[in-house]
Amino acid sequence: MQFTTIPYPQYLESVPQTGRHILGHQRAGQILVYQAYNHAIADFAIKNQYLGGSAYSYSRMSWIKPNFLWMMYRCGWCAKENQERVLGLWMNTADFDLILSQSVFSSFKEDVYETTELWKEELTRLPVRLQWDPDHDIFGKKQERKAIQLGIKGDLLQQFAKEMILEVIDLTAFAKEQQKNIATGHIRSVQVPEEWVYLPQSDQIKRQIGLDV
Repeated sequence: MQFTTIPYPQYLESVPQTGRHILGHQRAGQILVYQAYNHAIADFAIKNQYLGGSAYSYSRMSWIKPNFLWMMYRCGWCAKENQERVLGLWMNTADFDLILSQSVFSSFKEDVYETTELWKEELTRLPVRLQWDPDHDIFGKKQERKAIQLGIKGDLLQQFAKEMILEVIDLTAFAKEQQKNIATGHIRSVQVPEEWVYLPQSDQIKRQIGLDV
């Protein structure tokens, strides 16, 4: 499979414990992001290596997450309805930075925006919604560290779905195997994708998304 894993205890020792950080599995100039879908959308994506088909809608907002455990928490380890399949989507970091540059917080943040009016203007102008939420461990417990998710819509969503994705991999079986290890108490057997802090190239983007550096 086209990604590297490490034992969960090693993962815990390697990531920041607090703050807003983008954690992601990375290779030369690329980052892996995750989405959970139903079988029809996932099957199409695996076969065609892009997001589309009759079951997929470009008119909705689509959320991507670079953090594996945050994705697992949101989809219930592939147990939630219409989230039975987890896909890993490789993309260039330049495209990921482009998405970040087009993002605005989904709710007003006084430490980022001078006024609510300015924030509302950004909501109208920019096609990506940004949220920092508590990260979670393998048991679903909230962490002090914040994880990012990005909601994409409009023309940028079509560009992401059809042009930005370099490779689609199905991580469903891997996720279920790890969930089984958790459920049976074999915590030292749990593997997760190796992730480390990702920093956008632009200092402006870092400020825009409220990143802790």
